[in-house]
Amino acid sequence: MRVFKFGGASVKDAEGVKNLTEIVRQTTDDLVVVVSAMGKTTNALERIVETIGQGDKRGVESQWKELLAYHERVADDLGVKVQEVVADDVLGAVLAHRNVKDAAYDDLYDTIVSIGELMSTSIVAAYLNKVGISAQLWNMPELLITDGSFREAVVNMQASVQQVQHAWHDPYRPRVVVAQGFIGGTHTGHRTTLGREGSDYTAALIANYLDAESVTIWKDVPGILNADPRLEENTVLIPELNYFEAVELAYSGAQVIHPKTIRPLENKQIPLFVRPFMQPELPGTIIKSAPTKPVNVPVYIWRKEQVLITMRAKDFSFVLEDSLTHIFDIISRCRLKVSLIQSSAVTISVCVDNSRNLKKAIQLLSEQYAVTYNEHLSLLTIRGTTPELIEHERQGRRILLSQLTRRTAKFVIADS
Repeated sequence: MRVFKFGGASVKDAEGVKNLTEIVRQTTDDLVVVVSAMGKTTNALERIVETIGQGDKRGVESQWKELLAYHERVADDLGVKVQEVVADDVLGAVLAHRNVKDAAYDDLYDTIVSIGELMSTSIVAAYLNKVGISAQLWNMPELLITDGSFREAVVNMQASVQQVQHAWHDPYRPRVVVAQGFIGGTHTGHRTTLGREGSDYTAALIANYLDAESVTIWKDVPGILNADPRLEENTVLIPELNYFEAVELAYSGAQVIHPKTIRPLENKQIPLFVRPFMQPELPGTIIKSAPTKPVNVPVYIWRKEQVLITMRAKDFSFVLEDSLTHIFDIISRCRLKVSLIQSSAVTISVCVDNSRNLKKAIQLLSEQYAVTYNEHLSLLTIRGTTPELIEHERQGRRILLSQLTRRTAKFVIADS
């Protein structure tokens, strides 16, 4: 069996769903088709969560009607129906969260944002069945069991393996299964999410649990490129990567795959393909244990909306020796994602993704340290660099911090 994952761009309209259907039709293997929310639905649902938090019921109803109408238009074009039960989730959340505090915000977020995948998969599964491809719709909050760490839940591997394998061995299961990416559920029935872009991770977990032959992520790019074509000219396709290289690229900020995707695949040596959904005949990129073609071009990775935080001990004690555990305990509790660390005897600097918990983290850190920070930065990572390339990239940029290793250069840039 194989696992196919389709992102939001690939199912943003009726034509996208029809294209997915033709790709599924081309294979005779048993398939699990993991689907993300359609288009920019996750962003729209995040705005609804913010509006609920502001207590604006009328605003929520307006935003929800607009989003529901979008899905209904896609469904009408395909001749199917949207799953109707999800509307109750939105309106119920408005009533239950009139004054959302921090403790309840993440729970509310997962309740609402997970609706995107529930709607998209209901449409995809209905259309597959309509055109004669028998498909079963899985409800992943019942199969992918997680803890209650809302917005970035931790998967209970043992419980999830049992649930997924049990569903897969259903004697009445058809060849094709449609499953939501990105979402899971607790033992008590609360929906959870796995972190933004977590559908790739869902696909990898299912492949691991079912010993899949391969995973294919269908994207709106030819494969993994050496740079974002929206930011750099003359990009080059990287035909092969090993698992280690893929993890490094993903963690550095490459948007093609989710950072957690690789480990479940590497554990069972399952290859991962990244291929273009509009040109499915093209080979794309393969990620596996032993590529035959080395990466022989520099790779540029931009990570936007970064914050550089520098901490200095107020009593001039050695930060690295005396305070590292305390600093990273705060960073962990505030769930900041660290993309770079640099230290001296009395200071430590971390570059993190901007998030709603940033101000809280800075407040906690400021209780013990002298803290300075800069927002709205970019982190540029270049793998396979040279001295000439480093010098070229420095020109004309205000670089707040740089970090060089044998093969990699990182620059925190204030104006990119």
